[in-house]
Amino acid sequence: MYKKYTLLLLLLLNVAFAHAEDPWALNTNKEGIKVYTRHVANSKVKAIKVECYLDATASQLISVLLDINGSVDWVYHTKSVSLIKKVSPSELYYYSEVSVPWPVHNRDFIAHIKVTQDPTTKIVTVDAPCIADMIPEKDGIVRIQESVGKWIIYPQENGQVKVEYTLHVDAGGSVPAWLLNMFITQGPTESFKKLKVQLQKPAYKNVKLGYIVN
Repeated sequence: MYKKYTLLLLLLLNVAFAHAEDPWALNTNKEGIKVYTRHVANSKVKAIKVECYLDATASQLISVLLDINGSVDWVYHTKSVSLIKKVSPSELYYYSEVSVPWPVHNRDFIAHIKVTQDPTTKIVTVDAPCIADMIPEKDGIVRIQESVGKWIIYPQENGQVKVEYTLHVDAGGSVPAWLLNMFITQGPTESFKKLKVQLQKPAYKNVKLGYIVN
């Protein structure tokens, strides 16, 4: 009986390790923006993680993230965006079309953004999964059905924030490897470089949000 339980335990451990997530591997490190990737089971697209420090408060960064119209200025290859529904000052739904090089069709997605803050640690979490069918699909554009994004914002004592952004997306349809690689590796770096510039604009400079403690 003891041997049977031992074999069962070993089998369960092997299954657990087989399904464990791969470790993050550093892909690029430019201008203080570290981009990591890792394989995801049953997906041809790698997940990404971005880590960096930003010269901003949590309120300033959240203001930029929730300024949907302003995202065309810094989010990689964004063609257009529009607000669908504002649930509260800290929660909304929006639509975005992503410009993709020919001959691949443009992609679009509907994101649900919700901001929460831990009252003890002051860490802010911004969940941003996609909603597949909130509005009808458009001709000639491929709808992204599966995407999970998350921002974790750590306020620092020197007025900065440490940011950890993770994303895994299924682009849908047939996408060549070179294009996937461009969006996975180049896209995050370019977006965060522009985000640093966006944060310095007057519209966000002195923002304070009532639901965020900096």
